Amino acid sequence: MTSEAEPAPPAPAHAPLAREERPFMAIGLRLLAMFSISIMFASAKLLNGWGVNLVETLFYRQALALPMVFAWIAFTDGPGAVRTSRIGTHSSRTALGLFGMILNFGSYILLPLTEATTIGFTMPIFGTILSALILRERTGIHRWSAVIMGFLGVIIMTRPDSGHFPLIGVAVALTGAVVTALISILLRELGRTEGAAVTVFWFTFLSVPPLSVLMIFYAQPHDTATWALLVLMGLSGGIAQLCMTGALRWAPVSVVLPMDYSTIIWSTILGWLIWNDWPLVTTFIGATFIVASGLYIALREHLRIRRTRLRHQAHPAQRVKG
Repeated sequence: MTSEAEPAPPAPAHAPLAREERPFMAIGLRLLAMFSISIMFASAKLLNGWGVNLVETLFYRQALALPMVFAWIAFTDGPGAVRTSRIGTHSSRTALGLFGMILNFGSYILLPLTEATTIGFTMPIFGTILSALILRERTGIHRWSAVIMGFLGVIIMTRPDSGHFPLIGVAVALTGAVVTALISILLRELGRTEGAAVTVFWFTFLSVPPLSVLMIFYAQPHDTATWALLVLMGLSGGIAQLCMTGALRWAPVSVVLPMDYSTIIWSTILGWLIWNDWPLVTTFIGATFIVASGLYIALREHLRIRRTRLRHQAHPAQRVKG
């Protein structure tokens, strides 16, 4: 999971393995993506303090990233690679993705960077619950134990009775994680026919028009420093998308996904340098529970996909479900 309401589209369970893997390159790209995401959210938090509203933040995030995403696809796969026959599904994914972005950006505005980042990593926990409820996937004692451990981490970190964090911020962050989990389920279905880069392109492309309409009412003049920070935020978001997508070209999700948790390190450093926010001991303890929960759920998912691929290889004519 990423912290951007834009989880990486998973490779289909029946997809052939890549001809060549470069795990070190993939890990490097993923680490760069996580650093860029941390810069993006820190910039968005700063911009809010400088009077930039959320509509402007989302518009410039998407509009500045769009040419970068298209140029990447055109360079790697050719401009014709963006063709799709599932524009309706992409539109639904865009609507849900925009709602998720509002919640996730809002959580970074309302909470300290480290806490917002860590709560965002509860997405696999909600993904497990929603997969059991919506997709009727079998969820054994191992995953449910990880879910319980993750929620325990949230309770330890936020300490609901202490008043240390605004409850509205915690609620927004948790709701954002739920919406991101829903997006991951939709991407699982979309990923059967669409590559990761194409899915990213259509989300970015389709989100710009509605945000442009809102900009008629919310756009404001800004000084040079604010414009520079807006550009930094948009470009860092675009770089993050490209690096996340590029990482998946060189290694499986199971290899690069653990790198996502490096955002907790960058968020802690940036929060301390910019806002003099240093997380409490309970934040680190809770984060340990949440990260361990997410990694274990990812491990179980990796094993499930591997078993599915082995069954497909043994019975290639059989249609693979889930």
